[in-house]
Amino acid sequence: SSNIFFHILTDCNLRCIHCYINKEQHGSNSLSLTEIEAWLELFVTKNKKTNLIFLGGEPTLHPDLPLAIKKARSLGYSSITVDTNGYLFNNILNRIGHDEVDFFSFSLDGATKITNDMLRGKGSYDKCIAGIRDAVKKGFNTSVIYTVSSLNIDELKMMPPLLERLGIDRFFIQVIGIRGNPVKNDFTEIDRIGLNLAGLDKTKLQVPRALWTKIIPEAAEQAAELGIIVTYPKVFLSPKDTFECAGLVADNYFIFPNGRVYRCPLCEDFPMHSMMIKENRLVKTGNINESHLFKLNIPEGCVMNRLIQSDNLEYNTNGTPEFRVACCMLKEEILP
Repeated sequence: SSNIFFHILTDCNLRCIHCYINKEQHGSNSLSLTEIEAWLELFVTKNKKTNLIFLGGEPTLHPDLPLAIKKARSLGYSSITVDTNGYLFNNILNRIGHDEVDFFSFSLDGATKITNDMLRGKGSYDKCIAGIRDAVKKGFNTSVIYTVSSLNIDELKMMPPLLERLGIDRFFIQVIGIRGNPVKNDFTEIDRIGLNLAGLDKTKLQVPRALWTKIIPEAAEQAAELGIIVTYPKVFLSPKDTFECAGLVADNYFIFPNGRVYRCPLCEDFPMHSMMIKENRLVKTGNINESHLFKLNIPEGCVMNRLIQSDNLEYNTNGTPEFRVACCMLKEEILP
């Protein structure tokens, strides 16, 4: 199957501290409906399952999103998901049917208002919860994305009962990437809200291996026991596990409004895209690009992880890595 992550714009009403959008690399424009429809035609495949995820920024800010969804359905995309912060702009839930979208996927990064709003902005928790309830009431399938960091991992165990009360169908646990705002150390939202985070090293957002392996699988099992499908990245490989790069074993495309198309999300802060959309045609870029990294075999596994996220690696006294970090695009799934 193919997975198409389509950023139709980069504008957003929120300023989440862990946002990966980088307008210098991804563009600040919104695609026109004509462009969206033409680009959708480039990636749909008739001979295998093609999953489409509309992203932003905040995709519901785009006034033509309902028409883009209808076009995608008519083209034969196997599944269509809208990732949203829950504000659900442009009356989106009343402009499409629940048979046209497979999932509305809501970003919620705290089980409590204080934690979520610290990360995503004041008022975002209440707005997201209200959006979820409205979507469920109208018959849409819903999922929740929880991006785990050192600032919110303690509340992960509180999420499964909350998801059950809200009627959520799927739960995606994500690992925070050192891209976009985390690279820039852009923590203005925390400072603006004025929360007391004295003593916290705000540059250390990633969760250590011991804490991740202790908490994440257990929380995933807890949610599955409540009837929720759970997907989460394994992240830390054991010695017996084989490292696999999604650029080689999966078929993922990350499309941005300036025309860049990446195969690896870790490369998105850099002009390393392996493809480009020019005049509504998909063309390969020249040397050197991300695709040249996929086949490199290093002890740590992923070259880009070694280069830009080296803090999540640990080494033995002889200089060899204690473990490999799994590709962030390869997930574990737990069924109820």
